[in-house]
Amino acid sequence: MRTWVVVGLLTLVAAVLLVLAVGTGDYEMSPLEVLRTLAGSGTKAQYLVVTGRLPRALVAIFVGIALALAGTVFQTVTRNPLGSPDIIGFTTGSATGGIMMILLFGAGPGLVSVGAVAGGLLTALLVTALCAPHGLLSSRLVLLGIAVSAVLAGVNGYLLVQAKLEAAAQAVGWLTGDLAGRDWNYFIPLCLAVVVLSPFVFVHQPALRMLEMGDDAAVAVGVAVPRVRAVVLLAAVALAASATAAAGPIPFVALAAPQLGRRLTRRPGPNLLASAAMGAVLVLAADFVGQRVLDASLLPVGVVAAALGGGYLLWLLAVSRRRQVA
Repeated sequence: MRTWVVVGLLTLVAAVLLVLAVGTGDYEMSPLEVLRTLAGSGTKAQYLVVTGRLPRALVAIFVGIALALAGTVFQTVTRNPLGSPDIIGFTTGSATGGIMMILLFGAGPGLVSVGAVAGGLLTALLVTALCAPHGLLSSRLVLLGIAVSAVLAGVNGYLLVQAKLEAAAQAVGWLTGDLAGRDWNYFIPLCLAVVVLSPFVFVHQPALRMLEMGDDAAVAVGVAVPRVRAVVLLAAVALAASATAAAGPIPFVALAAPQLGRRLTRRPGPNLLASAAMGAVLVLAADFVGQRVLDASLLPVGVVAAALGGGYLLWLLAVSRRRQVA
């Protein structure tokens, strides 16, 4: 029961943030005017404003859902709270694929998305191959992922240094993690990816709960561990890559959303619905704050998310230290 209450409250917060995000800007609209326009009763000017701002807010929601589900899967399979796509390098691999398409081919959003997904999947295959002799042990996967991420970050830096100024500026803007200019052309592919890939995660939630207790416990209750692990990891990598393709690398959401969702529900195991709702709230809130924290300029959502994520990690370390002292 508590889980459904938490999911309901987080959904309500996301809905409020969506209405506020659509209604604020150079052309201000009250929440009632936004709702009236969404229901089809607004003026022509209000309709144009809402349809222009709505895709950005929807992209933020689906990016948050995709990253949160991916983070939940990785943390569950590795049984490590640091096992999220941005920590173990898969998001960096997506970023490498995306900027290669921008810098080498001058690609638009469609091909950048293809490059980001391909980069994430290839990075996942590389890390999995390096882990193969010993299996996907949590500590080994995290350490290898961090190493691969560092190498790919160096590759990204080299590509930016060698690129022409205009292409490098475009790539840097994308690498920062930004939702500016996101329209229906970004939202529709991301929405399709989340709708297609999410069921592969949700249908395996009972198996994921067993996997969190260890392979031996999962096998004992009849879970086909290799098949389940392969399916959910592939879906998680594709979700993270799709989110990166739509908005660029947004740090810490995949790391923090599953842990915050679990703390709110106070339930063990992968709280997929709560994590997805929390991810949507985090990205929407970060984008909303980034647009309004400074009057003179707009902060990209990736910058705000990094600041919030750093604060979250400091808080987590402080809580862990207090528990050890106690």
